[in-house]
Amino acid sequence: MEKVTDALKKATIGGDKKPKKEKKASAGDAAESGPLELQPPPAFIQDRLDLFDRLFKGQQEELAKKPHDDILITMPDGSIKPGKAYQTTPAEIAKGISNSLLKRTVVARIDGEELWDLERPLEKSCKLELLDFNDDQGKFVFWHSSAHILGEACERRFGCSLCIGPPVDNGFYYEMALPGGATVQSSDWAPLENLVGKIVKEKQPFQRLEMSKEDLLKMFEYNPYKQHIIKDKIPDGTRTTVYRNGPLIDLCRGPHVPDTSRIESFAIMKNSSSYFLGDANNDSLQRIYGVSFPDKKLMAAHKKFLEEAAKRDHRLIGKQQELFYFEETSPGSAMWLPHGMRIHNALTDYIKEQYWDRDYDEVMTPNMFNVSLWEQSGHLAHYKDDMFILDVDKEQFGLKPMNCPAHAMMFRHRDRSHKELPLRYADFGVLHRNEASGALSGLTRVRRFQQDDAHIFCREDQVKAEVADLFDFMRSFYGMLGLTFKLKLSTRPENFMGEIETWNKAEDRLKEALDEFASSGGGVEWELNAGDGAFYGPKIDIAVMDCLQRPWQCATIQLDFQQPINFSLEYQTAEGAQLVERSTEKVAPPAAAPAPVDDAATTEQDKKDGKKKPLLIKKPLSLGSARPVMIHRAMAGSIERFTAILCEHFAGKWPFWLSPRQVIVIPVGMGFLDYAKEVAALLKKERIYADVDSTGNTLQKKIRNGQLAQYNFCFVVGDDEMKNRKVNIRYRDDTSTQARDVPVALDEALEKLRKLKADRGIYNPFPPKKEEKA
Repeated sequence: MEKVTDALKKATIGGDKKPKKEKKASAGDAAESGPLELQPPPAFIQDRLDLFDRLFKGQQEELAKKPHDDILITMPDGSIKPGKAYQTTPAEIAKGISNSLLKRTVVARIDGEELWDLERPLEKSCKLELLDFNDDQGKFVFWHSSAHILGEACERRFGCSLCIGPPVDNGFYYEMALPGGATVQSSDWAPLENLVGKIVKEKQPFQRLEMSKEDLLKMFEYNPYKQHIIKDKIPDGTRTTVYRNGPLIDLCRGPHVPDTSRIESFAIMKNSSSYFLGDANNDSLQRIYGVSFPDKKLMAAHKKFLEEAAKRDHRLIGKQQELFYFEETSPGSAMWLPHGMRIHNALTDYIKEQYWDRDYDEVMTPNMFNVSLWEQSGHLAHYKDDMFILDVDKEQFGLKPMNCPAHAMMFRHRDRSHKELPLRYADFGVLHRNEASGALSGLTRVRRFQQDDAHIFCREDQVKAEVADLFDFMRSFYGMLGLTFKLKLSTRPENFMGEIETWNKAEDRLKEALDEFASSGGGVEWELNAGDGAFYGPKIDIAVMDCLQRPWQCATIQLDFQQPINFSLEYQTAEGAQLVERSTEKVAPPAAAPAPVDDAATTEQDKKDGKKKPLLIKKPLSLGSARPVMIHRAMAGSIERFTAILCEHFAGKWPFWLSPRQVIVIPVGMGFLDYAKEVAALLKKERIYADVDSTGNTLQKKIRNGQLAQYNFCFVVGDDEMKNRKVNIRYRDDTSTQARDVPVALDEALEKLRKLKADRGIYNPFPPKKEEKA
């Protein structure tokens, strides 16, 4: 207990030291970094503009020939605006309502699906929505346009070859290759922002042009990265779009804001190196991150938000509280320290209690399987690049990146009856995913992790009830932690496995369950996330919102009809048992039945030919049997990632049941040290983490250290407490108990803390007495 002294100092969050302010870039810094932009500009810019102008003129002439038929434009309030095809634009509709609406509108949405440039003429009767920056899609369009402005500034300053410039969750970035392999310096930030300011003042319009693949290759012949994207992503004989603003012309589907003046506030946030297409085997590039807003107040609020988020960074708190760290010899694999494991275990203990109440069975499966398993499941074809593949005994094995194929194997290892369903397997097994080294980020993106992973095997008629129970589990779990959540239904992706009819059936089941949950008490509305499902089935993605209202991807519910087919999973139905019984009585076996296939061994000839025996020969359903539905689900998701989320959500001020430092017992003098140790020992018998401060510091210093180390309670003991078997309590999260005496009988204190832990509550079990409030 006395060893806590040094650790106590290290665990102090921030201490009394104020962080040093970073020096702001000045105009002088810009001057030192060389000319603002290249003079003369790179030759490719004018060549590109000449081709664009010629093709754009032809496009406008073709557009003018289109029939200007009457169309009807239906607004969200049900009102109908008249218009002309290939003439009326969303901008004209917005301006007709009010100039202020036009000014704040970023982009249009047509018929609830397609985003449309405000200045692009409508082509037919449609439903029209006008989206502003507050809409998620509007924000992404705004940031995408800002990325183009950054790209223009970079071309003008560096003469670089641009690669990609997408919007991301908190802004945007642009990736580029600088001439001669040069790197972006922090001294480039101010000049780039200066150039962006000029571009914004020029009110450059965003112009859309459709081009053939051949013309695109000609336009971007100077840029090997655009050449690669065009050749790889655009089929021969097809057309796609580019957008121009000022001298920049970029390969892009759009849409964009009407002109650059919409970007009223812009800032570069950071720069880093990256690899082309995220592949370490490709060229090293430079990436510049930025953020922008339609007014300066939003930028100021964003920067304040970033300051608060920086204080809550789980990597900083993890170091200060000695929760975890990383070794260079095993990148992306956390070293959990004792206090971190206390949090890890508290989370898994809660989840295991829920498993007991909700009839889950915990299982354990191997960490490594022959690649034939991953081939059978489809992961080898769809997920190989994210797996660690090892050569063992002249064969290939893969470290498991997920548990589902192993659980499918467990289901099929013997005959199953409908009476066993639903069957719920839970697994905290270690998983490995080969994340790119540049993507690793503390506990939020790792290579080695554990999930509160589970798979439910059930009948089709049981799906709705199972998903409803998962929603209840989710609401209970997140609600206890003060987290809210959003739901998205992710549907069939392009590289899906299986039949479309099967996918449609699975998606309909999830929509049904989501609609019922949304209409229930305490339910949550859901959004459609088209095309983002897993390759084997649609899924419900759950984003939890922390106290800063940041979304974090955590839980998932995936409905899978495909893996049961891949692994020939089946169960005997109630009707099937009778069918089988009648069949064996009346039908004789075929006279020349084919020899059974041995699915466990490979023939000697196969070995000589280097052929592998398939893990399992797919077979049709047996008489009287049906395929189970497989539901993939997780609540916390990765325990590592969820710990990071909670670390930032609570800012290191862990609730009592999760806290790695629950009570610090502080003797007012060395004469009361033995009693302090006795109190700590009694707390430990209750499985409460308790330490004793046995330093020679002053009482005020000891209390201050305990508070900074985020102990939930300080138990101060002196002569009166020792004689009367009491403790004087200060509660971290209630300032009214930190400047006065709260003497409590030791037995009462133990009982209340025992209940607080069992309740997993976030409250003060030692509130001030009513008479003390006066």
